[in-house]
Amino acid sequence: MTIKLTTGEFKNKVFNYETDKEWNYKGTLPAIIDFYADWCGPCKMVSPILEELSKEYEGKIVIYKVDTEAEQELSAVFGIRSIPTFLFIPVNGQPMLQPGAFPKHVFQQVIDEHLLAEKPVS
Repeated sequence: MTIKLTTGEFKNKVFNYETDKEWNYKGTLPAIIDFYADWCGPCKMVSPILEELSKEYEGKIVIYKVDTEAEQELSAVFGIRSIPTFLFIPVNGQPMLQPGAFPKHVFQQVIDEHLLAEKPVS
């Protein structure tokens, strides 16, 4: 199940951009954050795909949704200019911001190759 996030919850569960200058992910599982709006057609097309992925990868990744209309501060922090935009967050390493609506296989490729791939800790 995808989980709706407010700005406050984002700061607690993902990253507190007010206290940390460097990226510091607070979660224990890789995550995808979907920046969307209710009026956005492509967002509505991607939503069922994200629900399927949240079931298929349950216990391996977390999928969050951020309503850009309600959470304008958070959207501004990440410079969201078009929706949907996705923030792919590995447990270790830098997040990757990617605008656009993708087919399911593209999400699966990013999840498998970037979020779940075991990278040696240097």
